[in-house]
Amino acid sequence: MDYNGAEIGSYTDNLIGTLLAIFGNVLVSISLTIQKYSHVKLAGTKEHRAFYRTKTWWSGFVFTCLGELANFVSYAFAPLAIVAPLNAVSVLTSSILGFIFLRERLKPKDFAKQYGLVFLGYILVIGGAYLLVSFGPNSHEKLIAANIVKHLVGWPVLLYLLLEIITFCLLLYFYKRRKANYLVIILLLVALLGSVTVMTVKAVSGMLVLTIEGTMQLNYPIFSVMFVCMVASAIFQAGFLSQACKLHDSSLVASVNYILSTFFAVLAGAVFYLEFINEDILHICMFLLGSAVCFLGVFLITKTKKKARIFEPCVTLNMSNGVPTIHDKGLVIQPDYSGSFSYGTLVNNNGVTPAPLPVHLETPPLGPRTSDASQGHPGIKRD
Repeated sequence: MDYNGAEIGSYTDNLIGTLLAIFGNVLVSISLTIQKYSHVKLAGTKEHRAFYRTKTWWSGFVFTCLGELANFVSYAFAPLAIVAPLNAVSVLTSSILGFIFLRERLKPKDFAKQYGLVFLGYILVIGGAYLLVSFGPNSHEKLIAANIVKHLVGWPVLLYLLLEIITFCLLLYFYKRRKANYLVIILLLVALLGSVTVMTVKAVSGMLVLTIEGTMQLNYPIFSVMFVCMVASAIFQAGFLSQACKLHDSSLVASVNYILSTFFAVLAGAVFYLEFINEDILHICMFLLGSAVCFLGVFLITKTKKKARIFEPCVTLNMSNGVPTIHDKGLVIQPDYSGSFSYGTLVNNNGVTPAPLPVHLETPPLGPRTSDASQGHPGIKRD
């Protein structure tokens, strides 16, 4: 496929996009921790005040906006194959912040035994991120409207979208009609929508950056099409991810969602933007190795969540961030998976909410008190 443009300043653009993605993911994790702390602080006081009336929560919200803005702009500079796997940085940062706020003192031997796999996950995530950034695609195409249209009407993209639509419809049929609420089915729906989201985000971000630089791209119809698809796919993606968090363990959702979403995002970048077209086999194999190492690292970090209570995943715009569990005055803050995207609700110390009594069980009426000893035993029948 012929495309204009475009490979100028590849190393510099990749570096800018990579740094923006890392900075954005770290900033989002910090912001969610700050907002979580505001909830904990309010829960530990007798003051009845909404969380959005605190300065702490609003400072976290500002950091969230800045982090998501950095993530959004990073798509305009670096390939999808590099930006998408770097969401593991958010999981890593959230887990580390969980250690900082986790008020638990253990002996060095017990600490190493309990958290050994977590630290191994840290090493794997850092090493995998280094490999995929070093050996990832180094081509950068100017995403002007004409180039995006050329990619969109090419037969590889049309075939990919056709297969994706067919697969999505089949999975949606089993999920809605057959009530197949399996984790893999729900997260495959999320990942398929996510591949559309990242494709459109990269196009919208690229055209906005070019417009800011002086080349107007917003008056082309393809910009409106990409923008609408970006918003719609992100909304439906968040809805399915919320359902997965309701029905399944949140740590498993976080790891499996990261793996599937990253895989389809990289595949979308390879098909739509031809990111690996100029790469040799060695670079591709090393990139795949780095991605696999990142997958394993994220799995190890999230797998030990139940034992270590390090962090709870939370649904955010980039769909792979985590939120640390912060202990304060015996209380644990956990996400509320009731369908809304609030940051959490209070539960008891062990994380188990008290089970309500069944509706059909009613307390038997108490009869009048009497001095007769036998009346104190209603289960004994008198002759």
